[in-house]
Parts: sequence; structure tokens; C-alpha cells
Amino acid sequence: MWLKRLLRIVGVVLVGLVVIVLVGAGGLWANAQRRLLQTHANPVPNVTVERTPEEIARGAYLASSLTGCVGCHATEPYVERPVLDGKPFDLGPIASLYAPNLTPGGRLKDWSDGEVIRAIREGVDRDGRALMLMPSENYRYLSDQDVQSVVAYLRSQPAISKDSPPRSLKPLGAMLVGAGMFPLNNQQPTGSVSAPPRGPTVAYGEHLAQISGCTTCHGAALDGQNIPEGPPPGPNLRTVKGWTEEQLLRTLREGVAPSGHRLSDDMPWREYARGTDDDLRALYAYLKSLP
Repeated sequence: MWLKRLLRIVGVVLVGLVVIVLVGAGGLWANAQRRLLQTHANPVPNVTVERTPEEIARGAYLASSLTGCVGCHATEPYVERPVLDGKPFDLGPIASLYAPNLTPGGRLKDWSDGEVIRAIREGVDRDGRALMLMPSENYRYLSDQDVQSVVAYLRSQPAISKDSPPRSLKPLGAMLVGAGMFPLNNQQPTGSVSAPPRGPTVAYGEHLAQISGCTTCHGAALDGQNIPEGPPPGPNLRTVKGWTEEQLLRTLREGVAPSGHRLSDDMPWREYARGTDDDLRALYAYLKSLP
């Protein structure tokens, strides 16, 4: 008698747990759909970008070096003149994503310059929906001049007619989105942004560290601590104080630290390698200045 009663109780408990799990999963799924479909009323900048040779050259430099656009959007990121024609990303059991084609043959051909700027800086698409994995928390620091240069470069590329398949969230990915553990990037409106004068200075080095996303992998204090969820954690960059300027430049150019340790492929050193000497010296000056 007592055994049957115990089994009945265990059965009720298991059924209750299953119901709780299903209700919780259903709630996360519903919240994921709400977050994915939510629209944001960030105003669109009223700007028309000048496509001068100087602006295009500056934008090409930024896209292929410190901002890392080519790492996600170019199928051949390390050729002399990379084209941001879009490529797939398989996140295993989480999602199948596709960095879109950003040439004039892709979806941007129908976007205004202001809508492109808003997407870069604030992570919001033309319809006001949040973009996935768009590092706008870094790009929001791009100056007005630099973000317009990037748009000028995007418009100057050869038009590649290539569809960008829609993103496909798998059940685990939907659960993570619903729980707020998978990045949907939408930033507050940025307004006008300025940057320090270019040069190998601490101030400009700090600016470059912001737009290139150093804090995303190395932490807000660049000490390898308090890393946001998502990318693999990076080491403490304050140890660079023990390096010479030449050692840092060589490390970023060749992907090998002074100790002989080869940098992980998670570190976009190939993009940094395209930075000018003055820009890399500015980064060194900033890292050297940290307490």
C-alpha cells in the first residue's frame, strides 16, 4: 500500500516538473518572439553622405582594419580590397546566422544613408528591429565623419547580387534569446559624435580601443575580468605595460607575442595588422597609460 502511494506521489511530482519545464520553455519561446519582433523608434539621421575619394579611402581603411567589418561580412577578408558580400555563420545548436551582403547589390541599396548609419551605431535595422551580433556597443563611438566614411565605402563597392538567407534560431537559441542571454543589439540614439584628433596619443588610442571592441573580449577595464557573456575571454591587456612599442606592433602585425605565444584566431590580429603605425602606436600609448 505504502509503495503504491509513494509511486503515485513520485509520479505526480514528475508530471508537475514536466509541466513546469514546458511552461517555462513556452514562456521563454514567447519572450524570444516578442524580443525579435519588437521595434525601436530610434530616429533616422537626416544625412546624405559625400562619396569623395578621401571619404571612400577612409571608410575602406576602417572597414578592413580596426572596426573588423571584413571579419564578419567578407568571404575573402584578407585580399587587398575586400568586398563585404556576406557569409554564413553556423552556431551549432544555437542558430544559423548570415552576415548580410553589404554591397550595393544587397539589401542596403534600398536603405537611406541615415538608416545605414543607424544600423551601424545603434544596431537597429530599417524596420526598427534589433540586429543580432552587431557590435554597435563599439561602433556607437564612431565619429560622424568616420561613420559617414564607412557608408561611402559601402556604397562604392561593386554590386554583388547575393541573397542573405534569413536567420534561423534553433530551440536552444530561442531559449537563450528569451532569457536575455543571446545578444540582440539595440543602442540608445547616439546623436552627434566627435573623436579626438588622429595621432599616436593616449586620447586617440582610447578612442580606437572603443571602436575596435577591445572591452568586448578583455573586459571593461581591459584586465581580463568581468567579460560580458558571448566571446571567449581575453587576457589582461595591462601586461602590455611591460612591452616596448615595437613589440606590440610586431605582435599585432605577425600574430605572435614576445614570449613566442601565437595569438588565438579569436583575436582579430589580422585586422589590426592593417592599422597604420600611428594608430597602433596610439593603442600602445593608451594601454601603457592604464594603472
